[in-house]
Amino acid sequence: MKRLITSVLACSFVLSVTAQQDPQFSQNMNNKLFVNPAFAGASDAFCIGLLYRTQWTSFDGAPKTGVLSLDAPLRSINSGLGLTVMTDKIGFENTLQAKLAYAYRFNVGATGKLGVGVDLGFLQKKLSGDYIFNDPNDPIIPAGAESGSNIPDLGAGLYYNNEKLYIGVSATHLLAPEIDLSTVNYTYARHYYGMAGYKIDLTPSLALTPSVFAKYDGTTFQSDFNALLHINDKIWVGGSYRLEDAIVFMAGVRLFQNLKIGYSYDYNTSDLNDYNNGSHEIFLGYCFNPPKKLTFKLKNVRYL
Repeated sequence: MKRLITSVLACSFVLSVTAQQDPQFSQNMNNKLFVNPAFAGASDAFCIGLLYRTQWTSFDGAPKTGVLSLDAPLRSINSGLGLTVMTDKIGFENTLQAKLAYAYRFNVGATGKLGVGVDLGFLQKKLSGDYIFNDPNDPIIPAGAESGSNIPDLGAGLYYNNEKLYIGVSATHLLAPEIDLSTVNYTYARHYYGMAGYKIDLTPSLALTPSVFAKYDGTTFQSDFNALLHINDKIWVGGSYRLEDAIVFMAGVRLFQNLKIGYSYDYNTSDLNDYNNGSHEIFLGYCFNPPKKLTFKLKNVRYL
């Protein structure tokens, strides 16, 4: 039964032209650069992030997604640079995406910054050839492995943040890229994102950060409502509710001053819950402050 469902699910992903094609994540607050290039440099530090998600465990051919992100400020020109690389596998479909982001950042008020960003990258699709089907002569199903060319992709966004608040809006796949294989054609719909969060100091050692993450592809709308409790700025626990889809548990710890690790578990509230054991996601992040402009002070022994 699971193999049959997997085949139907994989085919629906391959043949769909309007469904949400960007992968699903739960720890979106740790993955902002992937959907919004204006986030580049917003942390005012050089940051590296690794996010890995295995969705619908125990489900044959279920999605497995990894994202590598890097970003850093360019203080001398009030800008930020970023890079994201994503791999996504579902059934016999494999996707590779890489994007280079640039953001120009304006001072807004005493502590706020507004970033205006764009990213440019490419998309690549591959079909592995490991298909599950009943009719091997079906002309819709490729005879073997196939790969699509590297297709240009474009995104843009705005991102505002200060010491407590962040707000962002963005769009991906602005070029509506198309990838043509011999038997399958992919057309990416434009995706639109919104995010916001606010840090509330409860006590000197406790802070609560409610946030929201929303996405729309012109056909379907989905949103996550999150709340994280931070303890001594070292440990966080909380959860999320994704409309008509899942309840998410989240936890994390800052192992060192600059290194943190987070974990989340999704419990499906939809009918898919009968066919899987939930989704797991792990995040690893490391940030450090790049050296500011160095100044040298030389002394002459004659004037000591």
